[in-house]
Amino acid sequence: MKLAKRFFYYGIGLSLGCVVVYFISTKKNTQSFDYFPNARTLKNIRLKKNIYSPEAIENMATYNLDSTDISLFLSEGSVDFKNSNKKVDSCKSYQIEAEIKNKDMVLYLLNCKNTTRIQKIALQQD
Repeated sequence: MKLAKRFFYYGIGLSLGCVVVYFISTKKNTQSFDYFPNARTLKNIRLKKNIYSPEAIENMATYNLDSTDISLFLSEGSVDFKNSNKKVDSCKSYQIEAEIKNKDMVLYLLNCKNTTRIQKIALQQD
């Protein structure tokens, strides 16, 4: 078989494969690729009900934050796994770092089975 004919068959197969993958991904409604640890953790936290501690509510008032800023933490933030305690069975504690209103901030939370308890919000220390 000539080399040009092999490339032709390869191109046909590759094109058909791309079309199949495209239709499968649109049927499954997969808009995001949440397979890395940071994305999986944030998605798990976003799906649960948020409960704010009194200290978190006070911090939100101090830094002039609202629930949309917390949502921004949970969608655009970066989980600091080094300072998080994820080996606990009951509620895992996480630190999420993000830039909110031009300030580097840290969100401390407990990720339990059915809820997320937001402990406090602080300015990030360098």
